[in-house]
Amino acid sequence: MPELVLVTGGTGYIAGWCVAELLERGYDVRTTVRSPERERAVVAVSGEVDPAGRLSFAVADLTSDDGWDAAMKGVDRVLHVASPLGASSDDPGALIGPARDGTLRVLRAATAAGVRRVVMTSAANAASPSSYAEEGVTDETLWTDPDDPTLIPYRRSKTLAERAAWDFMETYDGPTELTTVLPGAVFGPVLTTDNLGSVGIVARMLSGRMAGAPRIGLEVVDVRDLVDVHLRAMTSPAAAGQRFLATGEFVWMADMARILRDGLGPRGGRVSTRRIPDFAVRLAARFTDPSLRDITPALGRRNRHSTEKARTVLGWRPRPAREAILDCAESLIAHGAVR
Repeated sequence: MPELVLVTGGTGYIAGWCVAELLERGYDVRTTVRSPERERAVVAVSGEVDPAGRLSFAVADLTSDDGWDAAMKGVDRVLHVASPLGASSDDPGALIGPARDGTLRVLRAATAAGVRRVVMTSAANAASPSSYAEEGVTDETLWTDPDDPTLIPYRRSKTLAERAAWDFMETYDGPTELTTVLPGAVFGPVLTTDNLGSVGIVARMLSGRMAGAPRIGLEVVDVRDLVDVHLRAMTSPAAAGQRFLATGEFVWMADMARILRDGLGPRGGRVSTRRIPDFAVRLAARFTDPSLRDITPALGRRNRHSTEKARTVLGWRPRPAREAILDCAESLIAHGAVR
């Protein structure tokens, strides 16, 4: 009988790919949605790989205890992918609280149900020096300092949520195991134009809505490879109790722009390859576009991450950044997300 895997937040970009791939590999899948109305969005992207009706739903929200015990009933493994997004620097609590408390809700319900393993999606910036300007390559042994006042809310929320998960497991005495996966910037094909996340960067480039490229570097990982490392972490005996960085090739945004221009030909004609100086980004963040404040700490970033552990322990081999970026662009164009 197939194992039942619970995926949290099934309407999300990464979670949607997790649901589709698990179904493709023969698992029974249950995914959480915040309301029954959201079920149709998941079915729309998973129907082709779920002819036998192996997908089911549970209504549960990270901000409430309701529904989580029922969601875990009969579950063998959990991919905790869901995380709140969209809070601004002016309201960090709106992001940090739900991320940390939601993770603990998932773990309490999973351990109470005797789930075999929980794989939690954290972020590479939970294993980074506070200043990206520091030279060097870091690995999973490093923890971001959540008390650094310069951290943006997203970095703090991912760090505190993962830290809370490991602290919880230190006091837990039972069969459930925890593994965490720490991805970089996630690109690759989309299943739907809802909840694009980091893929929105490529959409804005293609539509000409980015006047140029700030001096920001991204460790690009394809969503398909990210799902693969989640499933490897879910099943490998050696993954229990471990953190795994799942970053990809380091690419400057200006290089991303050139990849799109060169790889797409006329369809990439609106992509600007102009470099935006750091001082211009900081001025805009201060006076005209507060939304840029969260990216200014990463200007000129030098820190990178090692994925040697995932490669050695799990046998993970991510694809080149160019492939992830171009497949992402082709998918966005095909879905009508570029205007």
